[in-house]
Amino acid sequence: MQPRFQHIKSVLLDKISHGEMQSGDRVPSENQLAEQYKVSRMTARRALTELVDEGILARSQGLGTFVADHRPMSSMLEIRSIQDEIKQRGHRYSNLQFIKQTILATEQQSAWLGVEHKSEIFHTQIVHLENDLPVQVEDRLVNPAWAPDYLQQNFALTSANKYLNNVAPLTQADHIVEAILPNAQMAELLKIDLNQPCLKVCRRTYSAKGIVSYALLYHPGNRYRLGSHLEFNPTN
Repeated sequence: MQPRFQHIKSVLLDKISHGEMQSGDRVPSENQLAEQYKVSRMTARRALTELVDEGILARSQGLGTFVADHRPMSSMLEIRSIQDEIKQRGHRYSNLQFIKQTILATEQQSAWLGVEHKSEIFHTQIVHLENDLPVQVEDRLVNPAWAPDYLQQNFALTSANKYLNNVAPLTQADHIVEAILPNAQMAELLKIDLNQPCLKVCRRTYSAKGIVSYALLYHPGNRYRLGSHLEFNPTN
């Protein structure tokens, strides 16, 4: 038979996993849990404290205990492989490759990559999945001059970021982040409703040779976050 605090933990975890309690929802207080499950406040406190320590719940002084925002967070200040991010969380990574082709650059695409209008460029579209759930659609244009073998890569084994950084080491990157509503195609790729907001990241990467790639990265807003930690040196 489970210890009483463990039973309370299991009930709360089950409610969170089934969506009965979602990120930001207040959980019952120690007193409420003690009364509901006929246990001491100490037992109820232990259940809540362990869930807080495990990152499932978060305490807010004077307000109570809430279901933590457990969406993955990606840094805005570094270029990381989505494959590495997912594996570092201990989750299963996979992807689906929808487009892998050579195209003629439109005027807009040629401006993004700094190439001649109608010159050949590479285009890939890959859906990245975490535990079989889409967390990013990567729509990428690549300058063949700096990565001539790009389309020959097996992106089930290596990420576009890793390959490009190997052949044309990253020196600079531009980011633009905005919230959008997906079109029908993007909603289908991400397995979300049309009214579900997305995070759209426009990223252009440079090497010492020139512009290497221009990527549009789409994330379902309810499954992904962007953030970073900053440190500043105090000045006198």
